Amino acid sequence: MTAAGFATSDSLGLDADGVPGPDGTRWTLRMKDLCEATGLQRQAIHFYIKEGLLPAGLKSSRNMAWYGAVHVERLAVVRRLQHERFLPLKAIKAALDDEHNHFGPEQQAFIREVKRHVDRTVRGPDRIETVPVKPLLERTKVSDADLAELDRMGLSPIVMHGDEAVIAAQDVWAIEVLAELRALGFTDEAGFHVSDLAIYEEAVSQLFEREKALIAERLTRFEPAQAARMVERMLPLAHRFIERYHEAKIRRFFAAWE
Repeated sequence: MTAAGFATSDSLGLDADGVPGPDGTRWTLRMKDLCEATGLQRQAIHFYIKEGLLPAGLKSSRNMAWYGAVHVERLAVVRRLQHERFLPLKAIKAALDDEHNHFGPEQQAFIREVKRHVDRTVRGPDRIETVPVKPLLERTKVSDADLAELDRMGLSPIVMHGDEAVIAAQDVWAIEVLAELRALGFTDEAGFHVSDLAIYEEAVSQLFEREKALIAERLTRFEPAQAARMVERMLPLAHRFIERYHEAKIRRFFAAWE
């Protein structure tokens, strides 16, 4: 499916020889053609390839590579998810990997149907509200460097709207939590860095990978509407379990020190 507003090799009128692509189509776009078709600079396209969001071009010589409609379409999806849905790049890559490698067509259809039934607090708002970065940092006293690290970790993705940097209103919580930690004394001067939050990000990410497998493998035995209700009611219980168990681990740690 070709994303609206993006050209393909056919619409560009290219009749270059190209090369047979692994997707079964003929790749006839040079890098300059791909830049023109997507409105992106070559550095950005190479970055997406490096991050695994885009297949590499097929080289026909040392300085020549060919690209196809799959690159145009994938770039349209990535840019839409990044700039309209405020998804971090690793979340976009995970979604693309799930669609193409992990979930079969029936599972994908089931997940989309469940999404239709879940509450908006679970599936996310239809329209993403944004917050300007500059006044947010002034209010919370979080530094530009800290925000850049939160962006790198995928906790508060930054998007440029014209000349203004913004983040999604639903991601402000990460900056506010960091501000409270800084106020408590967890500062760079004391040896605490934003990257220390990675232990929580990694733990939750690994947990969610297991959760996705459970949903795809077991909830499909239910009707999508029932599965949606089960997910909605399970989430508060799972969050309570994690909170209480985390507290229990800390208590047991200190209890061992007589």
